[in-house]
Amino acid sequence: MSIEITDTEESTDAETITDVSRATDAAGAVDTADADADGRSELRSEAEGGIVAQLRLDHPDLVLRPTLRRVPNVTVEPDYWTTVEPGRTLLFLTVYGSAFDEFESALETDPTVTEPVLADRYPDRRVYRVTLTDRAVTVTSATAAVGGRLLDLSSSRDGWLLQLRFPDRDRLVEFNDFCRERDISVTVDHLRVSDDEGDGVVALTDKQQELLTVAYEEGYFDVPRGISQDELADQLGVSKSAVSQRLRRAIGELCSATLS
Repeated sequence: MSIEITDTEESTDAETITDVSRATDAAGAVDTADADADGRSELRSEAEGGIVAQLRLDHPDLVLRPTLRRVPNVTVEPDYWTTVEPGRTLLFLTVYGSAFDEFESALETDPTVTEPVLADRYPDRRVYRVTLTDRAVTVTSATAAVGGRLLDLSSSRDGWLLQLRFPDRDRLVEFNDFCRERDISVTVDHLRVSDDEGDGVVALTDKQQELLTVAYEEGYFDVPRGISQDELADQLGVSKSAVSQRLRRAIGELCSATLS
């Protein structure tokens, strides 16, 4: 392996993904008509209602898509990315599975990224840092530009699986038009309306809700437990490490929604 090894701490959850430098102009601009007499912009609310969409995106040049094609038996969850200088964007990602050697070999020939670095390793996962190339296709800026918010992002066997929240249907249509114009394939798994009463639950991603539902129904929270994490992983078709990580995040979200 020619991958450089460096010591860094593990990055935060996938919900912290941001593309600040590209999204600021599109999503942060405020009409001057909304400014008060002191030149400060007034707060606008898009918190009521909205649409939550779970989408599958595919395109040959989506970030890391060539690697995902070569190594489909790993799960990749981007942690965050940031532009450190003009034209140089770094992406941190966590990889779950066991085919790390194959994943690292694929990274070295992936045209959408360069300068791969193994940033940290754990028994069940590894953290990498890569630099995006000019060839890499991304959609986070487009999401922010139309007022959308990324709730969850992970790899799938047919591309990337995203859960996005849009303030209304028109913003979702704008995002879909952006993808269609760039030949990005969009498959809708399902849509749901985000209502005020369900905000605490909507904070959970569909994968987290599915896991908690199965875990509860199968007696994972019973004493003694009716099902183990290994059995949950087999039933859901994911790795044990993915189950552990997803449970931790889901329980944390529920605590935040009910205790705060």
